[in-house]
Amino acid sequence: MLVLKWIDRNTRSELAGIHLLPLLLLLLLLSDSSPSLCPSAVSMAGGNGKRRGVQHSTPPNPPKRSQFDRQNPQPQQPLPTNESAAEEEMMDEDVFLDETMYQEDEEALILLRDEALSSRLSKWKRPALSPSYFSGSENIVFQQLEIDYVIGESHKELLLSSSGPSAILRIFGVTREGHSVCCHVHGFEPYFYIKCPMGMGPDDISRFHQTLEGRMRESNRNNNVARFIRRIELVQKKSIMCYQKDQSHPFLKIVVALPTMVASCRGILEKGITIEGIGSRNFDTYESNILFALRFMIDCNIVGGNWIEVPAGSYRKVIKSMSYCQLEVDCLYSELISHAPEGKYSKMAPFRILSFDIECAGRKGLFPEPTHDPVIQIANLVTLQGDDHPFIQNVMTLKSCSPIVGVDVMSFDTERDVLLAWRDLIREVDPDIIIGYNICKFDLPYLIERAAALKIGEFPTLGRIRNSRLRVRDTTFSSRQYGVRESKEVTVEGRVQFDLFQAMQRDYKLSSYSLNSVSAHFLGEQKEDVHHSIISDLQNGNPETRRRLAVYCLKDAYLPQRLLDKLMYIYNYVEMARVTGVPISFLLSRGQSIKVLSQLLRKAKQRNLVIPNVKGQGSAQESFEGATVLEANTGFYEKPIATLDFASLYPSIMMAYNLCYCTLVKSEDAHRLNFPAESVNKTPSGEIFVKPELQKGILPEILEELLTARKRAKADLKEAKDPFEKAVLDGRQLALKISANSVYGFTGATVGQLPCLEISSSVTSYGRQMIEHTKKMVEEKFITSGGYDHNAEVIYGDTDSVMVQFGVPSVEEAMKLGREASEYITGTFIKPIRLEFEKVYYPYLLISKKRYAGLYWTKPDSFDKMDTKGIETVRRDNCLLVKNLVNECLHKILIDRDIPGAVQYVKNTISDLLMNRVDLSLLGLTKTGSDYNVKSAHVELAEKMRKRDAATAPNVGDRVPFVIIKGTKDAKAYEKSEDPIYVLENNIPIDPQYYLTNQISKPLLRIFEPILKNASKELLQGSHTRSVSISTPSNSGIMKFAKKQLSCLGCKAVIREYIDKGFLLAAIKNKHCARIAREEKLSYTAKLYQMFLNWRCFLANCGHSAKNAKAHFTKTCCAQVGTARSSIEGRKHKKTWPKLGHNLIAGVSKWLSSTR
Repeated sequence: MLVLKWIDRNTRSELAGIHLLPLLLLLLLLSDSSPSLCPSAVSMAGGNGKRRGVQHSTPPNPPKRSQFDRQNPQPQQPLPTNESAAEEEMMDEDVFLDETMYQEDEEALILLRDEALSSRLSKWKRPALSPSYFSGSENIVFQQLEIDYVIGESHKELLLSSSGPSAILRIFGVTREGHSVCCHVHGFEPYFYIKCPMGMGPDDISRFHQTLEGRMRESNRNNNVARFIRRIELVQKKSIMCYQKDQSHPFLKIVVALPTMVASCRGILEKGITIEGIGSRNFDTYESNILFALRFMIDCNIVGGNWIEVPAGSYRKVIKSMSYCQLEVDCLYSELISHAPEGKYSKMAPFRILSFDIECAGRKGLFPEPTHDPVIQIANLVTLQGDDHPFIQNVMTLKSCSPIVGVDVMSFDTERDVLLAWRDLIREVDPDIIIGYNICKFDLPYLIERAAALKIGEFPTLGRIRNSRLRVRDTTFSSRQYGVRESKEVTVEGRVQFDLFQAMQRDYKLSSYSLNSVSAHFLGEQKEDVHHSIISDLQNGNPETRRRLAVYCLKDAYLPQRLLDKLMYIYNYVEMARVTGVPISFLLSRGQSIKVLSQLLRKAKQRNLVIPNVKGQGSAQESFEGATVLEANTGFYEKPIATLDFASLYPSIMMAYNLCYCTLVKSEDAHRLNFPAESVNKTPSGEIFVKPELQKGILPEILEELLTARKRAKADLKEAKDPFEKAVLDGRQLALKISANSVYGFTGATVGQLPCLEISSSVTSYGRQMIEHTKKMVEEKFITSGGYDHNAEVIYGDTDSVMVQFGVPSVEEAMKLGREASEYITGTFIKPIRLEFEKVYYPYLLISKKRYAGLYWTKPDSFDKMDTKGIETVRRDNCLLVKNLVNECLHKILIDRDIPGAVQYVKNTISDLLMNRVDLSLLGLTKTGSDYNVKSAHVELAEKMRKRDAATAPNVGDRVPFVIIKGTKDAKAYEKSEDPIYVLENNIPIDPQYYLTNQISKPLLRIFEPILKNASKELLQGSHTRSVSISTPSNSGIMKFAKKQLSCLGCKAVIREYIDKGFLLAAIKNKHCARIAREEKLSYTAKLYQMFLNWRCFLANCGHSAKNAKAHFTKTCCAQVGTARSSIEGRKHKKTWPKLGHNLIAGVSKWLSSTR
């Protein structure tokens, strides 16, 4: 007997045009003739039309269960048979047939439920393997994604003489057909070098071996390794440091049993060891700080993200699988073939990318805690790299959920079932890359801790290695560029975790890093309108409310995937890994220096050079003279200013003058070697480097290859037609550019892995010399006595560019002279140093060093854009009012050429600020709370917010939004900082004088002082500054009884107000009032709508939802709508706009139509 429980109204609306009655009759007939063929309930979902059933009939035979169901049997939980009161209300009586006959066997329900999940899992699997792989008769070619190592027993067939534990490398990747691969690589051993003492022979080396073995055994007593020092070999090498002609020196290559023993052995040798016949010695070590996986990649010529081939016959199929990969083999490291990322091997494998998001039911006022608060939904999108749309879209919900079009909605009765279903999805889908927003700091750690709280021991096995648990540890990242950031490091073996939140913080400077703000900035999209405070209410509601939450959760999983595609992150990171030679995961967790070190090690290996282990003797305080910034001739230039730029200045200097570790000549060696003057370069800072004729430097060679490869990539990019090929090539040329620019910084990092201040100071000294030389050449050649119409003047120079005023009136003439100057001056430099003409600024406002603005011209017909540097339009630490004010002033000055208009606009804005006519959304400030021990406005506010509500308080490293409120006369700024939302909710007055003095005045004076004679007096004094109003909305005292009403501007008749379906309507009694009232409504509506848009933008940047925007917009309206002489009672106003963002336009249309 069929029991059709209900079909929700959303689903029925989606089935418009389909007659349900014939369908119901057909189902009834089928159920009568063959009961076993029909389920006892019909549940509809969008897309594939499947949803995890809540009720099932007893199947004729026990359903088959997947391998994962057999290995991890699900606990048998009874399914509820009673609908909630909310569901009863949602039932459609015309299709509700009969529920009294709904009786099922519990065991059969659970089996059928598991079968439904198993059928889904089977559809998510990777493509089946070809039989040739099983026989070992086919080469295995795959793009490697991740490399790590484990300690284990070596393969007996591959290494017959091996005994004891050893390091086994694991390479994870994907074939062209989409098969996952895990390749266990044997035979590669860790090693490092020391200089061989003079006179040490084979017998001495043998005794040294024995002594070192004994010391290692003492230091590693708990280790059961048979031999710590596998062998010591005598080799001929040269140190990379300083010029040494062609002489090589004897070095000892010390091979140890395990990678962790390199550091142990290094410590013994650096502290000192006594060698029989030689005495006590301290040794400097070489290449003893190289990570084992990177050492393997360098020696095998493997770069990150390239294609690797394991020839047929050279690998052994694993008998007992240790991973969940389809192809799992063992091979020797010497059998691997590494393909350069060129031609067909430059393409990308079809990586599977999982984007997910979780929702938790937190308690009011508290941030969700995994020990108390359940995971209620997990949304998942799985996409193949290069595809536009996901091939899997599902959401797993706790309790029933109404269908969503195009989404597989899977509902579960217990949280345990939700978590285990997600674990099964990870295993079956087998994603290569897991992405999301803040997943490393929140989602993944929360899932692990929540599973532990529920005692689900089998949940954390989310990696590709069987029985290997996901690992989470707290980390703190600190740098001068990024500040201090607290995070977590998550290790999922065999999979790459790509957290878009961390990537955004690392790669972009934004005022807010919330998903809402970032999505609005890059995609023009925002999250769904669900505030965190109502998540628990939605979960505890009915299937419809849970559907709303599921759509919200899905959007939070969808946006990271869109960001990943939009910013081409996978292409760019894979190409950066290929260029620099490091694993992709290194780019996500490490800084710039490892990239340069990798390239340096590869090139040094080719030259038979070894790199010393620097003990970190430098300090961050050590410095050298930086680049030249010529004195700025500040002013407003109304004639074109040509800009001449050096192409890749610092890399070009290093190549031109052969600046490298191995070409550096120490002052004491210079006298001894007595170099001819023509064979060396003496830098402006006094250092000496040999010329390429004696020895070509490694760093210049690396740079030449990088820049040559970039030219080739850019040329190929112009010819490419395929969009995927274009994306790869664009990512490659960008990676090559960044890598080339990083080389100089590597040498100047005093606390880095191989600092060399002689190189970095020489580079900047050459740069200063070249800027000054360019200025001199321009001002000597382009003069009236040389046949030119005007005397040229260099008005500013900054690091790698100079700004020249040739005195000509037109952009076209300035461009012509700029090109002539660049070609003339380039001829005076050593190749490859090149001065290029790039652009013209016209007009040009030079404020000070590193602060300027102008119209940017690359062609004489029209300007490209308004370009600014160092001005408040591009700075993140100013409020939106300042940015808008400065931007509008520059627009009037540069584009409109209306200086009086700019002055008047400033006066109007200051007057609005002092008279409390500026919307609060324009006054919000944001700063990063990197050090909570310092008393600053945002730091103190963060602490106040934490005391009020820990759920919404910012963490260390987050950007904190705040405003400055009115305080006592001597109050500090940090005492007057307050949360904008709190200010609105509590009607707290703002301090306009603070904004005028500390935010507005300085930026304005910087802009106008080069233009006006007495800018401070004209802008900041006068009648526009004399009227000050500090007022806030109030409902206390006599104002409790005051009520504003909408009235006719002509006859003052009160217009009756009433509410109709959530919108404000007006009934006009007097016909002569209709026109005036209609105009008033137009003005009123426009004001409301503009205020709403301002608030939505500001609150999105602060990380608040649109729900907050609605609530706080309403409060602000009540305060300011009086200026339009029309408003309504505050309480009624809240009822008037319950769905402002969704229904505003429709409401306005309906409102206006009532007066026509």
